[in-house]
Amino acid sequence: MILNRRALIAATAASFALPAFAQDAPIEIKDMSIGSPDAKVVIDEFLSFTCPHCANFHGAHYAKLKADYIDTGKVRLVYHEVYFDQLGLLGAMMARCGGEMKYFGVTDILLDKQRDWAGAENLDAAVAQMKKIGVAAGMTEADIDTCLQDQAQAEALVAHYQTSVTESFPNDSFSGTPSFLVNGVVNKDIFEGMDYEALKAIIEAELAK
Repeated sequence: MILNRRALIAATAASFALPAFAQDAPIEIKDMSIGSPDAKVVIDEFLSFTCPHCANFHGAHYAKLKADYIDTGKVRLVYHEVYFDQLGLLGAMMARCGGEMKYFGVTDILLDKQRDWAGAENLDAAVAQMKKIGVAAGMTEADIDTCLQDQAQAEALVAHYQTSVTESFPNDSFSGTPSFLVNGVVNKDIFEGMDYEALKAIIEAELAK
């Protein structure tokens, strides 16, 4: 489902008492990736920071995938953020706040501790929990506030997400998160709760080509 861009941005803006819509700014959004740019296998993961299935997949497989394939230069993992809700958008803005160097470390914690912040009783409590994660990662509360209140960045992120999903999953074939492309091809054999050996088999088949 592609969310209405203006509704999502307006809700986020209202939560922080921002102007309803800022003027468009030429902001380029980069999908964050980890692993060698020369890796033979590229896995594109479409994930939401508030998706429990994404958190489960991450907890079950990411550490092993990183050790076996990403750190060895065989696989490059690219994250494509999906925003189903306002809090998911704020989570992505939080992850990006420390820049590319901190992104994957902060993402690890946001997904590992998803229940703590995404399950908070209200938005203010959720943001307070996210701020604790950011501070632990070396950011200041002032820096985090600036990131989360960046209206132009929020608009650019949502526009990029909508374009990315539309281009990667033609004919409305996007079915939710997490979803995966392996070397540019949608792969529905990768799913939450799959056995790691099954995931390895998919990767090894690509490496053997």
